[in-house]
Amino acid sequence: MKALVTGSAGFVGRHLIGHLEDNGYDVFGTDLSSGGPDLLDLKSFIELFKRINPEVVFHLAGQADVAASWKDPYKTFKSNVEGTINVLTAARESNAQKIITITSADVYGPVASQDLPITEETALKPVSPYAASKAAAELFSLQAHDGYGQHVIRARSFNHIGPGQSENFVCAAIACRVAKNELSGGKVVKIGNLEAKRDFTDVRDVVSAYKLLSLSGENGEVYNVCSGFAVSVQEIAERIIGMARHKMRLEVDETLFRPVEIPELFGDSSKLSIATQWEPIYPLEDTLRDLLEYWRAQVLIEPEAE
Repeated sequence: MKALVTGSAGFVGRHLIGHLEDNGYDVFGTDLSSGGPDLLDLKSFIELFKRINPEVVFHLAGQADVAASWKDPYKTFKSNVEGTINVLTAARESNAQKIITITSADVYGPVASQDLPITEETALKPVSPYAASKAAAELFSLQAHDGYGQHVIRARSFNHIGPGQSENFVCAAIACRVAKNELSGGKVVKIGNLEAKRDFTDVRDVVSAYKLLSLSGENGEVYNVCSGFAVSVQEIAERIIGMARHKMRLEVDETLFRPVEIPELFGDSSKLSIATQWEPIYPLEDTLRDLLEYWRAQVLIEPEAE
């Protein structure tokens, strides 16, 4: 099967391309950072899609930083909403058979504890500009299905982590700080809200879910991609510093708090599992160890690049 991955140079994109290639897909990637067209350049996207003629499109590209979305909501909206419209349009113009649109569990917003785990039927209440942009992108994806008859599947991914993740995200940020402390001898790891609880899944399990959805996901449907249980940021941080080469301690830094923090999120992935037989296979401990090993290597490289 011929596949096109937008956002191919990103954290998830790199893992997805490798996974698809390992499973016999003929894979093409596009990313602005590696010379691909801007998401907002519809003409160039249509030309790219017609040249590649993909059977399935995995749309990962966009603005993924929640904190950055508060600083520039307009840019986030343009990238995530207008960019999605352009990808859907280009897919339609090139007769792509399937589009897997990747959104986010952030679209659910705060959910009362008695309403957890979150199912796909849970109402959308986005509280960040990022989440609002993803909710709007979902609506345009649904409209492409209902209005144009395109084969569109939406994947609502909860927090995913693993080697290669940017330090803009909490688990990778902790791993990066621990790795830097191992070099410098530092003993303090600054951290934001320790009480937040999230549903963390290994990125390698996540991309497996995307591939399976391209094979057996139902047209027009939406699927949660998640582990099914919540882990606090404090537990994540303690596990990572427990792997450090010397003793370290956590120190709360309120400047690292988000403007609005959702206390707890975890989802129900049974709809995905029934449709595709997907189940996560990477234990959290292994994921965190691989993430820390990635950042140990990365902090050795970064000074050379400065």
